[in-house]
Amino acid sequence: METSYILTFIGDDRPGLVEQLSTVIESNRGNWHESRLSQLGGKFAGLILVSLPPGGGARLEEELKALSASGLSVRVTPAGSAAAPGAGRAITLTVIGPDRLGIVREISRALAQCQVNVVEMDSHVTSAAMSGEMIFQARIDAEIPASLELDDLHDRLDEIANHMTLEIDLEKAG
Repeated sequence: METSYILTFIGDDRPGLVEQLSTVIESNRGNWHESRLSQLGGKFAGLILVSLPPGGGARLEEELKALSASGLSVRVTPAGSAAAPGAGRAITLTVIGPDRLGIVREISRALAQCQVNVVEMDSHVTSAAMSGEMIFQARIDAEIPASLELDDLHDRLDEIANHMTLEIDLEKAG
């Protein structure tokens, strides 16, 4: 029975980095299942879910750590068991507004207080076309508990939006 691992890595962005990782994974008879890879601040970082034959994690980690000479930092972590489908409902939040300190903290605090589980979040800051003002944008996929009224969450997010001059849209996913 194969064992699943999550590889996390960060290194200087350059051509061939993904090829290096995939070569080591394949040479250890690993199967690349899922990944989230991205350029961030001049670095290239990612998460990769792989499966390996039993006992293969230590050797894979050793070979990946040998890539540190090329500036790559890698960690291999055994994956947990797949989460059982929750009784919650899927939602998507989109956020846009002037960039300022505390946006992610305020929104994540409201979500945590309502027991909302963030499943995936993508964010970035861009320059507005006409004014050059820095604009924060985010998309958050989450799961809300069945007991939570969507209107209650919407009201909390509206308070944040009004206070921080943001537009926060909440949609049921699917």
